[in-house]
Amino acid sequence: MRRFLPFIIVAVVALLAIGGGAFLYRAKRSANPTPKISTTETEPTGESTHTLGPADAAVTLEEFGDFQCPPCGKLSEPINQLQKQYNLRVIYRQFPLPVHTHAKEAAFAAEAAGRQGRFWQMHDLLYREQAVWSKSTDARALFNAYAGMLQLDLGRFKKDMDSSEVQRQVEVDQHRGTSIGVKNTPTIFLNNEAVPGHEANPDQLPALVEAALKKAKPSS
Repeated sequence: MRRFLPFIIVAVVALLAIGGGAFLYRAKRSANPTPKISTTETEPTGESTHTLGPADAAVTLEEFGDFQCPPCGKLSEPINQLQKQYNLRVIYRQFPLPVHTHAKEAAFAAEAAGRQGRFWQMHDLLYREQAVWSKSTDARALFNAYAGMLQLDLGRFKKDMDSSEVQRQVEVDQHRGTSIGVKNTPTIFLNNEAVPGHEANPDQLPALVEAALKKAKPSS
């Protein structure tokens, strides 16, 4: 069996590459042709934060999320649509829960992609493929495949995933969340006001965003 192990590994990598190409084709077909506004801001602490939309937006939606959390996955695309529809400022914070086996490693993958300017692309890909990698016995191999799909420098991506800087960024987000009472995911704030957990879903969030916009822009 050991004699054939190298050939088995090569075959598995080849299958991943083929499957990755097919997935990328589907992703390109379904992608919105309008590129996202993607920025990385530096906070007073010196740490970075991932944002979409204008800094002077009337409403800021801040999410503490876990890439392996199913409700977070269901909210990902609706939040993208709300950002575009209402020109929101969206902030994503890492809050991987211990109950999810691959959540922290997925957070590292997103942060590593962010260091090559692809945080939001990896963010969307991880949520879109959540059902696949969350059940995998080797999620890291899939994260590497996703990095390849996004045309990242794979060597740098792997190094960054294991770096103390990336791990610290996730810890900073978690500490921020814990300090303001975040316990579960998704936890959403609209202009620094917490959205009740049972309302943080695709059906109710749009109305809450509209209400926040009206509150931010009172009629004269």
